[in-house]
Amino acid sequence: MTQQGIVAIEHMDGPAAAQAEDAFRLIRAEAFAEPPYYETEDDVAAAFRRFPSQVRRHTFRAALARCEDGEPVGMAYGWSLAPDTGWWDEPTEPVPEDMRREDGHRTFGLMELAVRGPWRGQGIARWLKAARERWGGGGGRPVGFGETIRKRRSTGERTAHRLRTSGPWPRGTPDGPASSRAPSPPPRSGSGFAHDPPDGTRR
Repeated sequence: MTQQGIVAIEHMDGPAAAQAEDAFRLIRAEAFAEPPYYETEDDVAAAFRRFPSQVRRHTFRAALARCEDGEPVGMAYGWSLAPDTGWWDEPTEPVPEDMRREDGHRTFGLMELAVRGPWRGQGIARWLKAARERWGGGGGRPVGFGETIRKRRSTGERTAHRLRTSGPWPRGTPDGPASSRAPSPPPRSGSGFAHDPPDGTRR
């Protein structure tokens, strides 16, 4: 059932996001429990062991969507790609050298984008992605990025792919072909504004 109501977007730096870790954790736990990720509590705990170091990055920025009663319903966060980033080593096609040349400001990497199920379909993901305009990165996308096909996929996506292609599936396990998700380029932990997941997905 879709939840309606006024949703406010709060913009945060690293220290503020660290204070709101429980809200980010709640959103991730719910959104990533669905196909094709099937994340468990242990998976979420493992992911958030990295959160303290991530929020300490000086370019870390986040947006947290809350409904009228303060309940967290969506999130987005990331940071600017550093000069020594390995981001551009992963496209399926070779990337021109001028596109690979990061300076710590040019490209903002959107690492996570998620909206809880009951609040999807209202444009919240679009509002969260729009926060990148406040986070800099020259628009977040180097010239020519649109022609680059990225191969980065999350651990969950790789696992789902193996399930879909390896069958048969034991009784009681997620059936790969029955799992569906709108296709998206890279993020999960480590993806980017360089990759914008389509609206309506869990990101």
